[in-house]
Amino acid sequence: MTEPKTAVLYRMVMPTHTCPYGLKSLHLLKSKGYSVEDHWLKTREETDAFKAQHEVKTTPQTFIGDERIGGYDDLRRHFGQRVSDPKAKSYTPVLVVFAVTALLSLVIGWLTGQLLSWRTPQGFIGLSMVVLAMLKLQNLEKFSTMFLNYDLLARRWVPYSYIYPFAELGAGLLMTADALNIVSIPVALFIGIIGAVSVFKAVYIDKRELKCACVGGESNVPLGFLSLTENLMMILMAVWMLIMPF
Repeated sequence: MTEPKTAVLYRMVMPTHTCPYGLKSLHLLKSKGYSVEDHWLKTREETDAFKAQHEVKTTPQTFIGDERIGGYDDLRRHFGQRVSDPKAKSYTPVLVVFAVTALLSLVIGWLTGQLLSWRTPQGFIGLSMVVLAMLKLQNLEKFSTMFLNYDLLARRWVPYSYIYPFAELGAGLLMTADALNIVSIPVALFIGIIGAVSVFKAVYIDKRELKCACVGGESNVPLGFLSLTENLMMILMAVWMLIMPF
């Protein structure tokens, strides 16, 4: 018979705090078929004493056999699982926004009986603008700081870096509702053209490697093709709304 796999886990479980990484480590070990000897560190003193004894800086800590595996990320590496780098650049945040707003626009089109009409792509772009503006407005100060790295108008007139998310939100809401096109179209054209020119210059002419502020100031989205796409979508939809029959 195969000898049962066992592991020893030390994690913080205090009256006011249960370590989430300890819970993740426990779940991961059990999902891999391990019988876990689960030791709770119930006070700050117990935790500090454990870290001093084993010369570690963090908990949880997992031991398998005579080997100390380490924390949750170390445990994932031990099992050959990917560990994300919080500093790594990724387009995932923008792709998630576009995927969710595309699904929302399809649902709205289906509910209103206009799934195959021009309102579905218009709704997709409008909703994308609304969600992207919402992400920017979560921390307006950080967004404006990142935006000033590359936007040509904002670098000449700093208040534009604070106005932009509100303009994007307003135009997106009006576009989604198909209301006040006399307002939404020029606003979308204005911010879209300036944004597209700014991104194109920074990325393709100046060859600068910057983070995009498109999903807010906390993101690690690289300034590039998807950033340019956001602006081009606004321009194309605004032009389409100008020439389409009302």
